Amino acid sequence: MNFKQLEVLRTLLSTGSTIATAKAMGLSQSGVSRLLAQLEEDLALTLFARDKGRLIPTPEAAILANDAENVLLAIDRMSGHAEDLRNGAAGPETVRIGLPSSMWENFAPAMLIDYARDFPGIKIETFFETTTAIQKLVDERVIDIGFLRMEGETAPGIDVEQVATGKSVCVVRRDHPLAEFEAITAKDLRNVPLILIGRQRPNRMALDQVFKKAGVKALVKIETHTNSSACAYVAHGLGVTIISSFYANLYKHLPVVARPFLPQATQEFGLARAAGAPLSIAAQALSDALKRQIQFSQKDD
Repeated sequence: MNFKQLEVLRTLLSTGSTIATAKAMGLSQSGVSRLLAQLEEDLALTLFARDKGRLIPTPEAAILANDAENVLLAIDRMSGHAEDLRNGAAGPETVRIGLPSSMWENFAPAMLIDYARDFPGIKIETFFETTTAIQKLVDERVIDIGFLRMEGETAPGIDVEQVATGKSVCVVRRDHPLAEFEAITAKDLRNVPLILIGRQRPNRMALDQVFKKAGVKALVKIETHTNSSACAYVAHGLGVTIISSFYANLYKHLPVVARPFLPQATQEFGLARAAGAPLSIAAQALSDALKRQIQFSQKDD
């Protein structure tokens, strides 16, 4: 028994003829007769008496008609719910995403403008954390997806898809003498006030080694813990910073320029999710929105 057979039963009871039923359902008359015969065979009941080409519903058909109507209404409700899930009118109550702290100011709002419009029934919760914290939130199923820097091993319960890369750059004010350089080295930064990201991070430790190898004592003016604050300090003339071009590209609206910092290191960034756990349609759409905004933010002007 299938829903098409039930539709034939309902429509036949309403129209009273196979011709009208075929027309209403977009079927051939023989197709209607075949579906009715299959339903009667599946139920082992005669639902319509045949009298000179006419179909007369039996008492059993009238009894089962209510059940058929309830089943068809349930299918209609399910189809409607599925459509709502596809178009964002319904879904999980909340979709949660983790992002680095440096992405709250411009990146996250730009990412969410179209998404919030397309998925009006979804509440969005954003977490701005470090890579380590985002990994933990994904692993513990607190958030659906998380954007993070790929460094070291990830927990076995996390899958990470690489979605972006960056290169080491030196960010300086547009009116700084170093802005005229095509590339900048540690030796070029001798006695230049530096704004550097936290001391205990792997990329900072690697940078310290670059200065040590060049025989240059880094003149650290400000220690900070977000790329956004580092770029803001540069914009206000407090010094220069060395960060990934990925983050530098998020702050091109500031009066700063980025120049390759040699030797250039490469940074990889990924989208993390719980291993073996399919994303909901709403969460997948947010993942896609993130990737689109990454592509847009990294375009050359």
